[in-house]
Amino acid sequence: MVALAPDFQKTAFKFLIGLKYIAVEAVLYVANHILNKLPSHHLRLFYYRHFLRFRIGQGSFIFLGTCFDAKNGFIMGDNSVINQKCRIDTRGGVTIGRNVSISAEVCILTADHNLQCSEFLGQVRPVVIEDYVFIGTRAMILPGVTLGEGCAVAAGAVVTRNVPAFTIVGGIPAKPIGTRSTELSYTIHYNRLFN
Repeated sequence: MVALAPDFQKTAFKFLIGLKYIAVEAVLYVANHILNKLPSHHLRLFYYRHFLRFRIGQGSFIFLGTCFDAKNGFIMGDNSVINQKCRIDTRGGVTIGRNVSISAEVCILTADHNLQCSEFLGQVRPVVIEDYVFIGTRAMILPGVTLGEGCAVAAGAVVTRNVPAFTIVGGIPAKPIGTRSTELSYTIHYNRLFN
């Protein structure tokens, strides 16, 4: 057996790491710039499940134009919907429950930078969205937030802290503005052919 020079081994290892990085970036590019524009929900779901390795429940729907930041790190329960042009930052992990409705152009972030760190290091914190949550158009959910069961986020709100179950929040930063019924039993069902 021929022994390889240490320099060659290091170079080969760096090359393989580079190839893996390129492959991951290519998968994300296809998802965010090609696939999310194709009017075939079934094709998009297949790609998200098998190439991005997302766990997406039965009866759930992801509309055109939705972008993701990373492979893995995404779980979506049954009968939930993400509407058009949302950005879902999956680097820190996003868990979405059952019968969740996320309106158009919502931004869910799981990564940011430590502003107090002299090296401006990045940090990730998961976002959890429990069952029966409603998120209005152009709302923003910041890293580390949990949206309790049945809560509602008003359009344009910026959620910086956890929201208790069945609470309605709005504003910047989001603050409680009401409550929602605790008797939620609906099933969301979207089956739009070209969305």
